[in-house]
Amino acid sequence: MKSQRPTTDFILFHLAFPVTNIPETKRFYQQGLGCELGRESPQSLILKLYGHQLVAHVTQEPLAAQKGIYPRHFGLVFSQQSVWQDLVERAEGHQLAFYQRPKLRFPDLPLEHHTFFLQDPFHNLLEFKHYRYPEAIFGCHDIAQIGDIP
Repeated sequence: MKSQRPTTDFILFHLAFPVTNIPETKRFYQQGLGCELGRESPQSLILKLYGHQLVAHVTQEPLAAQKGIYPRHFGLVFSQQSVWQDLVERAEGHQLAFYQRPKLRFPDLPLEHHTFFLQDPFHNLLEFKHYRYPEAIFGCHDIAQIGDIP
């Protein structure tokens, strides 16, 4: 018997990341980005970001800033540019720290997309983008470029 893949309606993305305190995490993610709060303990906080589960875990280890956006960042790809733009405006309105301001990458190419990066208080980088051509999200296999050339 052939197994069937579950529909994506029931699949959520989960990401755990380090923070140094829960109140600051709430200010950035709930008040700033608009995440819904889930369960909370003194050491962890569950957040709902556009339907996906983020879990902030408190660490006592020092968290250092990266030197650039690579290799580590996380975020969302928006299917509608208007929703991406709404988040830009929310981030600006809440004076969140932009690591890279909103810009257009790869203009007039199949990979063209709008993007911006935020940096949370714990040096985690978040990228939010919208592709002009949806097939570029997973397709365009004939193009080898992924990200910026260092």
